Amino acid sequence: MAYLENIRTFLRVYELGNMSAAARDLRISSAVASSRVSQLEEHLNVRLFQRTTRALSPTEHGNLFYRGATKIIEAVEEAEAEISNVTRSPRGTLFVAAPIGMGQRLIAPAIPKFKEANPLIDIRLRLSDRKVDLTGEGLDAAFFLGLPEDSNLKIRKIADCDRLLCASPEYLARKGNPKTSDELAAGRHDCLNMRYPGAPEFQWPLQTENGVKRVAVSGPFESDHGDVLTGWALEGHGIVLKPTFEVADYLASGKLVPVLENEPPIPVQMACLYTHRRRQDPKVRLFLDFMVAHIQKSLAELANAH
Repeated sequence: MAYLENIRTFLRVYELGNMSAAARDLRISSAVASSRVSQLEEHLNVRLFQRTTRALSPTEHGNLFYRGATKIIEAVEEAEAEISNVTRSPRGTLFVAAPIGMGQRLIAPAIPKFKEANPLIDIRLRLSDRKVDLTGEGLDAAFFLGLPEDSNLKIRKIADCDRLLCASPEYLARKGNPKTSDELAAGRHDCLNMRYPGAPEFQWPLQTENGVKRVAVSGPFESDHGDVLTGWALEGHGIVLKPTFEVADYLASGKLVPVLENEPPIPVQMACLYTHRRRQDPKVRLFLDFMVAHIQKSLAELANAH
């Protein structure tokens, strides 16, 4: 097992390109991660990485060993998955990512229930509104809203999620209630945008009588955190585009009100990404089946309540 852990540590260091980042990902100290890589190098009698005070890069031997090591770990995980299928007792740790709003409101509340029903499976949930690298970050599954950029991954669709534009009554009293999307495009309103490194130019896809219209919007504030945008909207700083489930309570209380209801945003796909290999893992299948059913039920209850 020690040798396998050394290989797993090497793979994360190689994929993340940083010893400290790999250690954090594996929940071990940097010293332990470095020791495991050193033990592996000693066993193989080669250097796997070139190390300097500022950078770490794989050697030719490191690149060669990575290809073989990946196959070793995949083979072990597939064998473990087969055993789990036979024993009907899936076990292990799942690394799952989700957008902040979806994760907080729909996924996190269900994880203790899943754990209670499946005590041998641990969940490591990472919440972020940025795009994640499923393979590079060692994730088993990643929930998302929208369309994925990587067509090589498998998609498990959950629902088409309704969205709306909304703002606080204070903002609308100050700036007026837009009658058409042209007012947004002309910059007459402050639009609160989701922005993260590498994000494409932002447009709001609105359903008009002439079909879908992609409106380029702008405003004084941007953030890569969805709840920050909601907070700014609540404080009267602008109009925000949100999945309905994220702001349902604020709409019910009147703290936010719908805007431009005659030209609503088109629904967005809510789904989960995973690799072909992960689909064979019984604990991944079990988790996704559980979570998809829970999310669909939660969305239905929310729609009925409002």
